Amino acid sequence: MSDVIVFAGTTEGCEISSFLAAHKVSVLACVATEYGSKSLEESIYLKIHTGRLDREQMEELLEKEKPVLVLDATHPYAAEVTENIRGACQHTGLPYERVLREGGAHQNEAVYVADTEEAVSYLSGTKGNILLTTGSKELGKFTELPEAKERIYARVLSLPSVMETCKSYGFEGKHLIGMQGPFSMELNAAMLRQYDCKYLVTKDTGKAGGFQEKIDASLCCGAIPVIIGRPLKETGLSVTECKQMLAERFSLERKPHITLLGIGMGNEKTLTIQGKQAAREADLIIGARRMADAIRTPSQDVFYEYRSQEIGNYIRSHPEYEKIVVALSGDVGFYSGAKKLLDVLGPDVELICGISSVVYFMSKIGLSWEDARITSVHGKAANLISMVKQEKKVFSILGTGTKVAELAKKLVEYHMGEVLLYVGENLSYENEQIFGKKAEELTGYQGDALSVVCIYNENASPYLTTHGICDEEFIRGKAPMTKEEVRCISLSKLRLTQNSVCYDVGAGTGSVSVEMALRADQGQVFAIEKKEEAAALLAENKIKFAADNLEIIKGEAPEALRPLPAPTHAFIGGSSGNLKEIVKLLLEKNPQVRMVINCITLETISEALGVMKEYDFAEHEVVQLSASRSKEIGRYHLMMGENPIYIITCQHPRQKLKEVSL
Repeated sequence: MSDVIVFAGTTEGCEISSFLAAHKVSVLACVATEYGSKSLEESIYLKIHTGRLDREQMEELLEKEKPVLVLDATHPYAAEVTENIRGACQHTGLPYERVLREGGAHQNEAVYVADTEEAVSYLSGTKGNILLTTGSKELGKFTELPEAKERIYARVLSLPSVMETCKSYGFEGKHLIGMQGPFSMELNAAMLRQYDCKYLVTKDTGKAGGFQEKIDASLCCGAIPVIIGRPLKETGLSVTECKQMLAERFSLERKPHITLLGIGMGNEKTLTIQGKQAAREADLIIGARRMADAIRTPSQDVFYEYRSQEIGNYIRSHPEYEKIVVALSGDVGFYSGAKKLLDVLGPDVELICGISSVVYFMSKIGLSWEDARITSVHGKAANLISMVKQEKKVFSILGTGTKVAELAKKLVEYHMGEVLLYVGENLSYENEQIFGKKAEELTGYQGDALSVVCIYNENASPYLTTHGICDEEFIRGKAPMTKEEVRCISLSKLRLTQNSVCYDVGAGTGSVSVEMALRADQGQVFAIEKKEEAAALLAENKIKFAADNLEIIKGEAPEALRPLPAPTHAFIGGSSGNLKEIVKLLLEKNPQVRMVINCITLETISEALGVMKEYDFAEHEVVQLSASRSKEIGRYHLMMGENPIYIITCQHPRQKLKEVSL
């Protein structure tokens, strides 16, 4: 007894039979020949019946098995068989569903004929060789063509009985090609070229029958496809729709095989062989339109979407798909959406790598990439200016058509207009554009959104990996400046990270701000300064040290701090008597903010200690620093003391934030 009987023998029939068996639904697969059963493997849930059945025999089989459902997945040209199955089901009162092979995407250049006789009639009025892919059964009808044995190259199954039949019609040697499909577009094209064929005769065998690959090969080689139309105008379910119906009917719970596929640059030539195979075998292709269309066949199901959550929701709501490929640009591990998708889909997902934009582009411009600084400003912030100042080669994904010009303008602003920009747009496509120009030549450039850049700075000079830029390197005026020794210890106490958001309150000439910006090069620094002269010096030092992630805020704290994003770190070098208010606002913005306060006067020390006591910081420290520097007087050196500095560090207030009475 079987739950489902599938009249198979086709790729679709085998696929559905295996689908049912895999989900522990008992199925009997009926195939006409031993050859038709080769794609099936018997199991406890899958049985195979081999041999042709007439209508009466079908009825006997249905009465014996009493299935709850009969599926007709026979060949689209087996019209008589379909009529017999449908009639047998009507007579026995069993539910019947027709599974239709999806038709291919027909091309305007093709010639359509109703049947084999019409195909012969059309070809009789033509000249040139013919690649015949309709099989051996109707080969005899093509012998009526003038010079048939010279013009026709018949591709048939490599079975001994088939070969003998073809020989009886006079086809042998190079005019008889015994091969088993599937045939790729490239292989079809190679045969057309090998035999100099001007025509390819095929039936509309749909996706599983390699129809589209034949059409594409014909058009590629300048051959005319002659398509014999289907004998019946039928309605029914596609394979996908059939699986969906079965999943609902039998309450199947299944877990699809999901592949996150890096497709390279987008052109099919940059897709790996492994990637091509995964895409070819997929039931469903998901991705942004450009990426999905780059790998899908016209008859493949597609869901155009790039948002992770929506992709996850769609997969969960469509249990009919067994093999799903999500197309991602470039490589899955290089600024890819794969990370977010894994969070949504879980770890049981296959990842297939692709050719990344950095690998492709750097090879095109003839530069190595292992020693390049690699980053992206597509949808995220990155301090490119600082990188260019320090690194000879910086590669970046851009993402908008104005990014090249914006970068070029900034480089000119930071006195690096001579730096060379290699720009790549629409990589791998026919309209690919790759060129190199100086930054000063690209300030007005309007490019394509699909762009990358490699910035080559011959005069790059890496900064120190530690704190401590010499005081003499800063542009100085009359504004106060935190000296090198104090600056080193203060910054060490701050414990900055690459992504820190920092305040420098009372920034002066900007020595601390600049060093903050260089250490937190992927973060942001806000330098707050109320004096115009000091703010002007700040701007000069910002340019000199290429601290593009440094923003100067003119005004007095705490009011100037209110519109700024929450800080992770704050250095207070000057408070103008507003220390208590400043600390209160910092804690309101981020209770976990780490603060370092420099005090010179006894009054400021007293105020700072009062603040520390009020908030009872879990982590706090007071360090006194007295630094002396040598001074040459004649042939002697004397040590000259600097003003002693109190460096106060505090974080994690134990008390809940409360209003401070001022």
